Amino acid sequence: MEQSEFEATYTELREDILREAEVSGEAQETVFFEYFSEVASENGDCGDLTYAPARRDGRGGYRIDGFALDLDRGELHLAVCDFRGSDTPETINAEAVARSFLQVQRFVEQAMQAEFLNSLEETSPAFQAAYPIHVNRTRIKRIRAVLFTNARISMRRSVEASTVLERPITYNLFDFGRYAEILKSHGGPEPIEIDIADLNGAPLPCLKAHVGGSEYQSYLVVMPGELLASIYGLYGARLLEQNVRTFLQARTKVNKGIIQTIEKSPEMFFAFNNGLTATARDVELSQLDDGTLGIRSIKDLQIVNGGQTTASILYSKDRNDSDLGSVFVQMKLSVVEPNSIEEVVPQISRFANTQNRISETDFFSSHPFHVELEKISRRVSAPPKAGSLASTKWFYERARGQYKDRLAYGNASSRKKFEAEFPKDQTLQKTDLAKYQATFDCKPHVVSTGAQKCFLSFAEGVGKSWDANPDRFNDDYFKRAIAKAIVFRWTDRMVGLSDWYKQDRGYKANIVTYTVAWLVNHLASKHSSQIDLVQVWKSQSVGDDLRMALEDIAPQIAQLLKSPPEEVRNISEYAKQQACWARVKSAELTVPEDVSVFSVLEQEVKSEAKSAVAAKRTDRSIEFESLLMQLMGRAGEVETLAKRHRILSPKSSAALRKIGRGSPLGRSDLRSMEQLDKRLRELGHDLSEYAL
Repeated sequence: MEQSEFEATYTELREDILREAEVSGEAQETVFFEYFSEVASENGDCGDLTYAPARRDGRGGYRIDGFALDLDRGELHLAVCDFRGSDTPETINAEAVARSFLQVQRFVEQAMQAEFLNSLEETSPAFQAAYPIHVNRTRIKRIRAVLFTNARISMRRSVEASTVLERPITYNLFDFGRYAEILKSHGGPEPIEIDIADLNGAPLPCLKAHVGGSEYQSYLVVMPGELLASIYGLYGARLLEQNVRTFLQARTKVNKGIIQTIEKSPEMFFAFNNGLTATARDVELSQLDDGTLGIRSIKDLQIVNGGQTTASILYSKDRNDSDLGSVFVQMKLSVVEPNSIEEVVPQISRFANTQNRISETDFFSSHPFHVELEKISRRVSAPPKAGSLASTKWFYERARGQYKDRLAYGNASSRKKFEAEFPKDQTLQKTDLAKYQATFDCKPHVVSTGAQKCFLSFAEGVGKSWDANPDRFNDDYFKRAIAKAIVFRWTDRMVGLSDWYKQDRGYKANIVTYTVAWLVNHLASKHSSQIDLVQVWKSQSVGDDLRMALEDIAPQIAQLLKSPPEEVRNISEYAKQQACWARVKSAELTVPEDVSVFSVLEQEVKSEAKSAVAAKRTDRSIEFESLLMQLMGRAGEVETLAKRHRILSPKSSAALRKIGRGSPLGRSDLRSMEQLDKRLRELGHDLSEYAL
């Protein structure tokens, strides 16, 4: 990244933090943590972190700012912040980095001791972080520490390894340089260069499996278990292609069969295991003493199939101290050109994982649901806000960085025009949509589990709904989704700026989602109604009556969450449980008597949704017929493609011949072409590619 671009990105982050801190009422350092932890979690550097700023200064002092426990793998994730308030990027030296990680180490050492836990206030952030660590101390086999800083680190390696309390610990540097590069990559893999020769003690023998004219290179490798464990121990989930990573983090536990093979028949591991499929941007090769090829280093390694195998091997080493000397794994490594990475890697990932039943919803960034919402967001204008004459639009980000990319196009005049049409505060990311939707679906405990797990839950639900009836996701759905965003964001700002919250900070994210969810549940169970989202959309704001209701409910929810049952000692973990939501939703809270002023009967909402589905179905039918007419000159090519993949039925073949002649199509023809289009999409093709 050029210096000018680097400085501009820093300035933009600085302004975003200042603006968000002012709007939300949170400290700048808190906002900074939220920004960096979200990006780091998506990148695989850490799990979904719970914010817990625990700090003691002076001799023997400690500090952490966030934590996450992955007990399935026995991993503890800890984050510490070094936030600088300067207007220009600073540089952080090795001494400051070492000091920050020493503070993390001291906190871990203290948290393992009962005396330390007993000395803390149970409502303090230090206790909330230390308690789950102490309770699960025997299950924690590996620690991953990450330093978040908006300074730039002048060090070669971003990851180092050591031990603490006889447990391996990795120290991960997440400075502003990495943050900016990840944003620039728009959700793609962040460059990781692995020195195989250094970790393995020698280059890794490989067999070339491609011909000279190929667009990509492929190698067959026998990966030693020790080397694979070392690589995954250092880099963790950063090695896993993002969709597979999300799948593994949320749903897959360590494979007991893999562990059993390692422990009882390690020499049979190669024969029993399906192996790994991996991609890379580049490899450095060298000739070995026997004249064969060896891999010295790999750039941008991504494991797109075999993440469970990889994680289980490390788990076995950490948990059972297994000897991996006889464990070997076959690996197919494909080296993909940089300009083809975004297109080819997801396809390799998708097809390689078919055998493991990872459904289409697990590859959700390119799911048709997101594509459809993206199209709607570029087309549908929101009504003008009070005091404004011009309408605007909400920008749905299917992939991180889309808005900034679009804003950068053209000259100053065109950029100004774009920002007027799509204001910066009217962007909506898919993970945010998941959070808002889960809240309105009365699942605040799911929202409390963190962005990644909440998104996967949302993806599974939407994926099934899409398969059942894609016409549900129409203009009406989009408008209601935006209205939910408006209500949620307003509630978040209200809580952050309220006096009662400032007097007793903490658990804001839980308070916000539980507040909105409680009101939604109350309206449904007591009044058979819903928040009038149509009115919110029309006014692009939360009306006074709804505001008053949320203002009344929020402090009562905060009191409930902060006064859990006696047996509960960790509020953050409790908020993730169904039991917490069951207790909260049954609570009798003080609310305005007349809720009809901001609600609408559920029957009316269902009727409107039904009409919207019918309209969408009609529009989609017209669009599809129009698309088919555009295939007239290339119908033969479509037929050839379908034959090659063996998905051409007699009916679709007859329909294509009619299209080629320009003859009208009957209902049966249209249905057969819809089926053909569906099968082609499953194979990564699209009829629109052949439209003239």
